[in-house]
Amino acid sequence: MVSKLQASEPWQDPEAQPFVRIEGVTKTFGSVYAVDAVTLHIYQGELFSLLGSSGCGKTTLLRMLAGFEKPTSGRIYIDGLDVTDMPPYERPVNMMFQSYALFPHLSVASNIAFGLRQQRMPKGEINDRVQELLELVRLGNYGKRKPDQLSGGQRQRVALARALAKKPKLLLLDEPLGALDKKLREHTQFELVGIQERLGTTFVMVTHDQEEALTMSTRLAVMHEGRVSQIGTPQHVYEQPNCRFVADFLGAANLLPGRVVGARDEGIEVAIEGLDEPLIAGDGTAGVEPGMEVTVAIRPEKMLLGDKGENKLRGVVQDIAYLGDISIYHLRLPSGRVIQAQVTNRVRGGGAHPVWDDEVTVSWNVDSATVLSS
Repeated sequence: MVSKLQASEPWQDPEAQPFVRIEGVTKTFGSVYAVDAVTLHIYQGELFSLLGSSGCGKTTLLRMLAGFEKPTSGRIYIDGLDVTDMPPYERPVNMMFQSYALFPHLSVASNIAFGLRQQRMPKGEINDRVQELLELVRLGNYGKRKPDQLSGGQRQRVALARALAKKPKLLLLDEPLGALDKKLREHTQFELVGIQERLGTTFVMVTHDQEEALTMSTRLAVMHEGRVSQIGTPQHVYEQPNCRFVADFLGAANLLPGRVVGARDEGIEVAIEGLDEPLIAGDGTAGVEPGMEVTVAIRPEKMLLGDKGENKLRGVVQDIAYLGDISIYHLRLPSGRVIQAQVTNRVRGGGAHPVWDDEVTVSWNVDSATVLSS
C-alpha cells in the first residue's frame, strides 16, 4: 500500500518509476558546454521547474526534451520510451512558447483546433475537444474572438489550451508567464497550477523567475553553467541550500565566510572575520570538521531586530527599503560588511522601527543558519 506521502511525493518512494528520465545528457556547441552531464528524474503529474539565469542551459535542456536539439551524449526517456533520436513530431510532447505564437488571422477556437485538424480528427470530436478546453481555461464564450481582441492573460490561456489539445503526455513551458505584467503574472501562476492539477499532465517549465518557480513547482532544479546545482521541493531548496550559489541565487541571503572552530550539541561554531564571538549554525553541519573554511548563510527574514536569538550582531542602519508589507534594513557591521534584515510592517504607519544611522542589534536562532562548505 502506497503511503499518502509517497502518493503526493513519488520521488520519496524508492520503488516509484520516473516518468521522464534524463540520463547523463550533455550538449556542446563547438567547445562550449551548454548542458554538462545532467541527470534528472521527473515523475508523473509533477510541475517541475528548471530555474536559472540566462545561459545556464535550462532552455537547451528543454529543447532536447522537445526534440529540437539532439544531445551530444546521454539518453532521454519519456514514459519508458527512449526518445533521444526521435523527431519532435513523433514524441508524446507538446511545447508552449513564451511568445504564445498564436495565428492572428484565426479565431480562438481555430487556434486551439489547429493541431487536431492536422491530425484529421473528425469535425464533431474537434468541436467537443475545443469547447472542453475553452471551459477548462475559463474562456467558454471567447471562441469566435481573434487574438488581438484578448488581454495578455487570455492569450496565454489560449496558447495553453492549444498546447493541451492533442493530450500530450508531457507539456513543456518556456517562460510561459514572461510576457505578463507582475500582478497578472501572480494571478496566472495559480490558474496554471490549478489547471495542471486538474489534468494531471506532467509539466516541465523553464523560468528565470525565482518567485514563479517557488510558487508553482512541485520540485525544481537550480541550474548553473550547464549543470544542476540542487534539486528539491521549493521549501527544501530555499531553506536548505547546498552551496553558496543556490543560497545567493534563490532569494536573498547573508553569506558570512568563516572557519569552523568547534562544535556544540546545538550546532557548529564558526569564527567570522571582524566578529568577537563565533556564530553557531545548526543546519548543514554533516561532515563539517574543525578547521574547515565554510560560509554561514542566513536569510534576511530569519533575522530579528533585538537580541532574542542565540546569535547576535550589532550594526548601524545604512539603508532602508520600504516595500509596503515589509521593510529591508541594510546594516553596516564594525568590519565594514553589510548585511540585510527584513521586518514585517504589522503596524500601520511603521511603528517604532529603526531609522537611518541608528545602532541596532539583530539576532537569529541557531537553526536559522546554514553551514555551506562549497
